[in-house]
Amino acid sequence: MTGRSFATIRVDQFVAAPPAKVWRLLTEPALLREWWAEGDVAAVVGHQFTLDMPGYGKQPCKVLEVDPPHRFVYTFTAAWTLTWRLEPEGKGTRVFLEHSGFDLNDTRMAAAFDRMGPGWRDVVLPRLARTAGPDQGERDARSRHHQAR
Repeated sequence: MTGRSFATIRVDQFVAAPPAKVWRLLTEPALLREWWAEGDVAAVVGHQFTLDMPGYGKQPCKVLEVDPPHRFVYTFTAAWTLTWRLEPEGKGTRVFLEHSGFDLNDTRMAAAFDRMGPGWRDVVLPRLARTAGPDQGERDARSRHHQAR
């Protein structure tokens, strides 16, 4: 029997906006919709909501941790957890995202891991940066994929 091997996607992005503004983009449905997904998100521990992911439908989520405007953690489907961390940096905010729970022993999960890292790094976080502040976009996105065992 082989042991389980779980992986975490870790990406970060500079956003030319203060942490309070970025926090609102993560936690207010009308603003979240502008850069990522339709959903009834709320920054309340225990709040259950869905995110409507094009091509995949509504994904169930549950808020696990709220520390405004620094940290926002919620489940994203039954398997994954998203951890958003905001740190002031210069005249803006460094956004750190950890997308954890990828079972690399599962072929579909391993494929999702390979596909979603670049998606967060090259598409979603630059879209957040563009929504929050002008001309940020792809200028400063960095990504690292790490396996956590």
